[in-house]
Amino acid sequence: MAGHHLIIVESPSKARTLQKVLGDKYDIVASVGHIRDLPPREMGVDADHDFQITYQVAPDKKKIISQLKKALSKADIVYLATDPDREGEAISWALIETLNIKVPTYRLVFHELTSSAILNAFDNTRPIDMNLVRAQETRRILDRLVGYEISPVLWRKIAPRLSAGRVQSVAIRLVVERERTRYAFNPSQWWDLEATFTTAKNESFSATLISIDGNRLVNSKDFDRTSGQLKSKKGVILLEREAAHALIDRLTKSAWSVTKVQEKPSTSNPSPPFTTSTLQQAAANKLNFSPKRTMLVAQKLYEGGYITYMRTDSTTLSREALEAARKLILDRFGGDYLPPKPLVYKTKVKNAQEAHEAIRPAGAKFQDPEQMTSQENDWRRLYLLIYQRTLACQMVPAKIRKTTVDLSDDGAVFQAAGKVIEFPGYMAVYQRTSDDDAGDEITLPKLRKGEQIGCQEISPKEHNTKPTARYTEATLIKELESLGIGRPSTYASIMDTIQRREYVFKKSGALIPTFTAVGVVRLMEANFAELVDYQFTARMEDVLDEISRGEREHLPYLHRFYFGGNGDTGLKAMLSAPIEIRRICTIPLGHGKDDVPVTVRIGRYGPYLEHGDSRTSLDVDTPPADITLEWALDRLEKGSEYPKELGQDPESGQTVLLKKGRFGFYLQLGSDSEKLKQKSLLPGQAPEEVNLEIATQILSLPKDLGPHPDTGEPVLVDLGKYGPYLKSGQTNGQIPKGEDLLSIELDRAVEILQGSKRKTPAILRELGDHPKTGAKITVKSGRYGPYITDGTTNVSLRKDEEPEQIDLAEAVKRLAAKAALGPPKRRRGGRGASKRA
Repeated sequence: MAGHHLIIVESPSKARTLQKVLGDKYDIVASVGHIRDLPPREMGVDADHDFQITYQVAPDKKKIISQLKKALSKADIVYLATDPDREGEAISWALIETLNIKVPTYRLVFHELTSSAILNAFDNTRPIDMNLVRAQETRRILDRLVGYEISPVLWRKIAPRLSAGRVQSVAIRLVVERERTRYAFNPSQWWDLEATFTTAKNESFSATLISIDGNRLVNSKDFDRTSGQLKSKKGVILLEREAAHALIDRLTKSAWSVTKVQEKPSTSNPSPPFTTSTLQQAAANKLNFSPKRTMLVAQKLYEGGYITYMRTDSTTLSREALEAARKLILDRFGGDYLPPKPLVYKTKVKNAQEAHEAIRPAGAKFQDPEQMTSQENDWRRLYLLIYQRTLACQMVPAKIRKTTVDLSDDGAVFQAAGKVIEFPGYMAVYQRTSDDDAGDEITLPKLRKGEQIGCQEISPKEHNTKPTARYTEATLIKELESLGIGRPSTYASIMDTIQRREYVFKKSGALIPTFTAVGVVRLMEANFAELVDYQFTARMEDVLDEISRGEREHLPYLHRFYFGGNGDTGLKAMLSAPIEIRRICTIPLGHGKDDVPVTVRIGRYGPYLEHGDSRTSLDVDTPPADITLEWALDRLEKGSEYPKELGQDPESGQTVLLKKGRFGFYLQLGSDSEKLKQKSLLPGQAPEEVNLEIATQILSLPKDLGPHPDTGEPVLVDLGKYGPYLKSGQTNGQIPKGEDLLSIELDRAVEILQGSKRKTPAILRELGDHPKTGAKITVKSGRYGPYITDGTTNVSLRKDEEPEQIDLAEAVKRLAAKAALGPPKRRRGGRGASKRA
């Protein structure tokens, strides 16, 4: 190979994998993501001059650019091997412009880091695809226009530090709308009977009552999912509690026989191979991974050469992948599990230039998950999920036999249902468990029509209609995808942003909107309706795809979006419309007995209830759908008690107040003008339990329990931000749940502190052995955040880094750099030393 060839990629780990494949023939360097971006504190887009963009090189990228220029100075040919999507194309274009590359430059595109894929990419190099670059720039411009024009409106009208986003705001609206349906839901109750029957061979099974005297009993399908009410009473019986119990007395005396036996064969088909969104959903449901965690691990698997590119909405598998999967199926399971020809799944991808393969194990021979013993647990678990789905999607369906049996006493009919997997098919990959959780097998005894059956027990069963479940991260991603909103690269960041901005909070996995989110959505619906319209937003994604394919010009679309035209209002006109903020931030709940409205008001410092002149704050994590008029009136009545004067502090003579704030109840010593001290209540403590004695004890914290027997340092007990704790010198210890910090004694406190001292920091990740010293390298949880350690040297992670982003090679590099600095220099003069002028 003549000349000096340079390859530029985004990440150091991808560079290392490429180097292993290509050897020393190429100089491979990493740009470490984007080397330029829009300015962080200004719009950076000039709408009046054809949306001209101002790019800026971040200060932390200047060193990297110097290194890239140094490598470029030796190069005769440059290959840009950034990721195979719009973002990767934009990074490559930015490299050409920023580095002012003059030598021959080629775009190198591959979807997996394997020898065959990389060598094939060298045979099929191409120039930069400017359509993809324009699509990426258009997306950034749209995001900037929405974020930088609407966010200040939210700051002025609702609360500081809020943000709007092109896709983020639509995602929040979905969560808020789901909460609205839950609020409007009116639950219904119905009853049925469940019986245990026995055959002559003493085989028992369960059945449910389905009809009485020819009239069908209602079931869950008879109720409207939105309202929770019965759709129609015609031809059905709604059994109530008293009637159900009365019916038991009648039916226990009956003689029962089998009146119908129906067997029906069915099949269960495998799911398509993974796209980005379906991988995120499966990882959330099966591994309890957040979308962000899934993408971090998938990125590492891709860069390590284990899977194909992880940002895709295609369900296509290459011929190489199909052959590899079919060979594995034949070898592991046999010919009965292999369909005559490969299974092809239809994809919704419209954008042919970005229709990557589905996510699958890389290469022509898939890595066996059982041989990944040297890799981290997260890597193995996610890879196994991908490996199993790839094999399963190319296997025959499972064969299932479903049996339905009716039992009658000539008036009442009970029904039993059974399900048996006769041939597992694709389920064999999951060890007879359906990938889609189709349900467990239910085996019924062999029964024949006319057979007499004994009734062992009949019991009433209560049912209540339930509102539509709140979104989880997985189901919200699924909904966004079904609406055509967002793209594979955006879902994880959307889930992270809406929680980080405190628009939603998570409870038992469910996403619940805050009242701030409700206010923002109401404002957006009133004044920026197009921007939170699902079809409008989905169409925007289609337009970006059309631009990326060269089917549409970007500037006319940007002009129409911002200035209006062709039926669109335009963002600029929307910004000038008046905002009725009082109406937007007032949510009616009903009227009190005095006929005065009861409302939730969304204020700049949090939500509160209002009834005439009475007000009381709401906790920030109060689910909006859970607030009823009765609950609100009760809360207002109790809230009017606060601030409550508990008495005078015996030591200072100051007033002791029990107050209610945004984050719950707390104690205050002194009036608002002279307040001396504030303390929250103890964990789990109800305000009704607090009297003057308890209040003064809490306000007296921190309390000195006495000197530590080993060090002589005072042992202090206190109530902090994260709960009750102990402190002595440099040693802290959390007081275990269930122990009363007000009555804890010195001996027990010393015991807790000694236990805390002996505890080693929790290991967050095991990275492997140091290649030179053999020492175990781990990422641990420390007092000031996660850090890398080999037992001798410690290196803190940066604030924006997750433990999952660090691999063994990077850890070794950082430890070596830290060790080279030597021991830290001690400051002269101690903590209180004055600075020299």
